[in-house]
Amino acid sequence: MKKDLLALSVLVFLLIALFSGTRIQSVEDYYLTHIDDIQKDSETVFLTVRCDSVFAHWEDLDPVLAEGSYLPQDGIVLARTEYVLRPGDTVYDILNRAMRYNKIPMECAYSIGYESVYVQGIHHLYEFSCGELSGWMYQVNGVFPNYGCSRFELSDKDEIVWIYTCDLGRDIGAGGGWQR
Repeated sequence: MKKDLLALSVLVFLLIALFSGTRIQSVEDYYLTHIDDIQKDSETVFLTVRCDSVFAHWEDLDPVLAEGSYLPQDGIVLARTEYVLRPGDTVYDILNRAMRYNKIPMECAYSIGYESVYVQGIHHLYEFSCGELSGWMYQVNGVFPNYGCSRFELSDKDEIVWIYTCDLGRDIGAGGGWQR
């Protein structure tokens, strides 16, 4: 009897300790807590995500994507939106925060060779979804950086655009092609 009472007391103590420091949230609450309110003195950046290049390469698009309602009709996955810039934020940090907040599916992997996160897919559109030269690229202030998105630290008022390419960047103005 004493052992049962002691075990019950320990269990109750552990449950109180566990739940007193744990905040249980709904999925919606979790996503909303990761976007800061923009204040008057906040440093901010702007993010756009688009895939309009796919329409010029429709014949190369994965048939499942072409037949379904996966792609936005105007090619804009995320219209230009302003986000708070936290110290040390990278292009990947802003993209990740925005995709979670807007509940847009995204898949990434860490690339050891590039020592950075590689974005494999956004909004059901993955690398190779529109031919063997297709995938996601990013630009900051109109320039396609030559290194990975999780290594590019941002500054106040930077303009980030993620663009889906179907021709190794040539179709979106990246000139020489894929630059990770």
